[in-house]
Amino acid sequence: MAIRIVAIPGSIRPGNYTGKALDLVVDELRKQEGIEVDRIELQALELSPPGVRPDAPGAKALREKVSAATGVILATPEYHGSFSSVLKLAIENMGFPSVLAGKPIALLGVAAGQIGAIKSLEHLRSVCSHVGAIVLPGPISIANVQKVFDGDADGPGPDPATEKRIRSVATNLIGYIESNICPRFALEAMMRGGAE
Repeated sequence: MAIRIVAIPGSIRPGNYTGKALDLVVDELRKQEGIEVDRIELQALELSPPGVRPDAPGAKALREKVSAATGVILATPEYHGSFSSVLKLAIENMGFPSVLAGKPIALLGVAAGQIGAIKSLEHLRSVCSHVGAIVLPGPISIANVQKVFDGDADGPGPDPATEKRIRSVATNLIGYIESNICPRFALEAMMRGGAE
């Protein structure tokens, strides 16, 4: 069974720190065999507010990709004590019932402040749980993100310990899928094929 992961950054600002952190997670996923990764750039989808154009091509494409995924990674900056409106718009376009329902989801948050993206991750966890997603424990919050990534595209990037924490979003999600999702599919296939 191929494991398909959808990674969604909740910022559309060019050169944003959320995307830089998510790049490390996606890189970690791509190092592993049998993992397919689809990073969805929300600005390319032209999503509409809820109820305006639910059948718009971008909304349909988003729902199809998330529906086909084995797991999802949502990354967000912290804006005014919550997660980004761009990510909320994406969640609203995932339908009702949501295609996130029953999907394991790993969360990553970044913030400029010293306490990190704790509030945004709490809010995001609450919304994802409400729509029926399986939100993994231990979301990763990166504080002082501008210092972590040095504000320079050619900068040194995060220190090894912080980079390892960011990459753990990928390894934790894959670990959950391999321990909980893959065995279920194998058992279902065995039951449909009949026991010998």
